[in-house]
Amino acid sequence: MGKPTGFLEFDRQTPPRRPVGERVHDWLEVYEGFSPDALKKQAARCMDCGIPFCQDGCPLGNIIPDWNDLVYRDQWREAIERLHATNNFPDFTGRLCPAPCEAACVLGINDDPVTIKQVELAIIERAYEEGWIKPEPPEALTGKAVAVIGSGPAGLACAQQLARAGHTVTVFERADRIGGLLRYGIPEFKMEKKFLDRRLAQMEAEGVIFRPRVNVGVDIDTGELMGEFDAICLTGGATQARDLDVPGRDLKGVYLAMEYLPLQNLRNEGDEIPDDVFITAKDKRVIILGGGDTGADCLGTVHRQGATEVRQFELLPRPPELRPSENPWPTWPNIYRVSAAHEEGGVRDYSILTKRLSGENGVLKKLHAVRVEFVNEDGRQAMREVPGTEFEEDVDLLLLAMGFLGPEKGGMLERLGVELTAGGNVAADENKMTSVPGVFTAGDTTRGQSLIVWAIAEGRAAARGMDLYLMGETALP
Repeated sequence: MGKPTGFLEFDRQTPPRRPVGERVHDWLEVYEGFSPDALKKQAARCMDCGIPFCQDGCPLGNIIPDWNDLVYRDQWREAIERLHATNNFPDFTGRLCPAPCEAACVLGINDDPVTIKQVELAIIERAYEEGWIKPEPPEALTGKAVAVIGSGPAGLACAQQLARAGHTVTVFERADRIGGLLRYGIPEFKMEKKFLDRRLAQMEAEGVIFRPRVNVGVDIDTGELMGEFDAICLTGGATQARDLDVPGRDLKGVYLAMEYLPLQNLRNEGDEIPDDVFITAKDKRVIILGGGDTGADCLGTVHRQGATEVRQFELLPRPPELRPSENPWPTWPNIYRVSAAHEEGGVRDYSILTKRLSGENGVLKKLHAVRVEFVNEDGRQAMREVPGTEFEEDVDLLLLAMGFLGPEKGGMLERLGVELTAGGNVAADENKMTSVPGVFTAGDTTRGQSLIVWAIAEGRAAARGMDLYLMGETALP
């Protein structure tokens, strides 16, 4: 370790967020800079544990103690090489990952964990500043052609690994730009798209072919695709949203989160979105159903659009401030968290079940709900409505951010004939191959809704499986 007593000398610090009054008037990222001296101290807190649970907590297996030590010693070039050994896109994860590695940090047993995520982000940004990030095209081509369907983090990681192995890779995306959720699901204030674009430029220089505006199964036949490519990887994500099945769902003013968020991102890209198509929270009373990351993305967006009032309702009870005994280290702590969007305003409320929606002339006006409690019934948790707690809220815009149910069924998946799991995801073997030979899968398509680190890890695993299938052996990690 860089400094044996670092964890005793230095407290955990994270970079400050820009003032709320400033940041809600733009779409720039919310965090301010972090000085090299502050980063060095944070890296010095790493204890170089005999068993680094942080690495186990990270689905990518990032070699965290190594690059913490290298940052402390000012060996930044070696740090980015160590980081890139396991993670294709630390510039994405350093901004968007919830950091399960920090939840598993040994120091976190009785103190604040190491600021791993910020050190990771600092390494990659330093590498870009120094000009160390360059295209890595293969020395020779294999003659094999591969298709990756979907351009989110799983698809991009899979594509980059395969291209560097010498395969000719084409990435198909049905949207008008490459990036998947990174492009249209993640607001600019969490990750400005210039950071995505610089990676895509690197991948194009490595030989990856991007084909946006192509909906496989609609614009191109799946049989034709299988005839043209030697292997295919399905990385279209878990895009089937959980909907709200209550009376009044068809009223104007009720939208899924992924109907709402992409439109603002399109405008931020400079696209002209007609006012009769654009969904805005300006001067509206807004309710967001769902308390997860997508709900927080909606929350930050409605603040910037100028909502007059915002409420965020969650079906489950309010999480505790600290880990309960049944949720011990090093598992992910299900505790109450305040994101940057929550700092910006709005009311959060829990244990609320929406019963129906009502309106006038086909336009949403009210949400009718009841409070619920969760009780033990024969060893299982059961939800009960609390008598006398019915209430209603005025609302002009209702955003549904209640999670996702897996990949969209029918269409491409049905035509390919891949088997699904009991949960509705695409089934895969240990090499990420589906029930159809030569067709692989990765990310949320096979895992269900999950984290960006899992998506990248899955993409890398699928690339390794595809390389093995195509070549009979593989050197990919």
